[in-house]
Amino acid sequence: MPADHGGLPHPIPSSPEVLTAEAQAGTAGAAGARGRIGSVALVIGGIVSLQFGASVAVLLFPRAGALGVVTLRLVVASLVLLLVCRPKVRGHARGDWATVLAFGIALAGMNSLFYEAIDRIPLGAAVTLEFLGPLILSVATSRRLLSLVWASLALGGVVLLGREGFDGLNLAGAGFALAAGGLWAAYILLSARTGQRFPQADGLALAMTVAALLSLPLGIVSAGSALLNPVTLGLGAAVALMSSVLPYTLELLALRKLPASGFAVMMSLEPAAAATAGFLVLHQALGWAEVLAIGLVVIASVGAVRSAAAHG
Repeated sequence: MPADHGGLPHPIPSSPEVLTAEAQAGTAGAAGARGRIGSVALVIGGIVSLQFGASVAVLLFPRAGALGVVTLRLVVASLVLLLVCRPKVRGHARGDWATVLAFGIALAGMNSLFYEAIDRIPLGAAVTLEFLGPLILSVATSRRLLSLVWASLALGGVVLLGREGFDGLNLAGAGFALAAGGLWAAYILLSARTGQRFPQADGLALAMTVAALLSLPLGIVSAGSALLNPVTLGLGAAVALMSSVLPYTLELLALRKLPASGFAVMMSLEPAAAATAGFLVLHQALGWAEVLAIGLVVIASVGAVRSAAAHG
């Protein structure tokens, strides 16, 4: 490089092609960062909606029972999604339909098993046990040692949050919660796969319809004419929108940008959001242990997302 009078070299100016490439790289990086932040906001919004919807579902339990509430959720959610999305049923490959079918089975099973669990054991214990599914998924799908740290911190938080519910735990209820956790992990993977195979939320609408058809006979046998009560229908519609339509749509869109491992650990916010919703809607007081647990899971979630963004 040529030198000035002081003996210091002058840098050779970059060519227009290099400057253009650098500008495009910077723009792409900024867009990627904004995309990740937007996906995180979608997940958090889905979590808040889901847990406040669960609080409304608790109020509905005496009217329709666990399976009745699940049926109302899935049927109303499927109708709303079909009307909004109007998904195309032609032009899809056999693998696309297999994915939708599996996704629908996971949705029906996850919701039914979890509601059966909270019909037998306290909500805190059920959420804690269910969370083991996505927690294991987050560790299994990540190749970084740091993910074990965040997953362990999140596990400590959810165990602390549900500690009071483990005394005299009903074994059937615990089994339902663990099975729901396994289907929750399957839901995360199938949601991501469905989002890749279908535009917008079309795949979710079709999968929700499958889930509704699977749950409808069980709901009718369990709740009968109670499902047709106007108040029950109104509350069921609210639960469907808050607990199914909005969170599942937001999560499906978020999984197009977030890795499955980071998304799974972010689900550690579920117990914290549930405790907050329970306090605000159901007037369930929070003790020092619950507040500490919320802090642990928030730290774990933030750490997991920052780690995923740094290596994404």
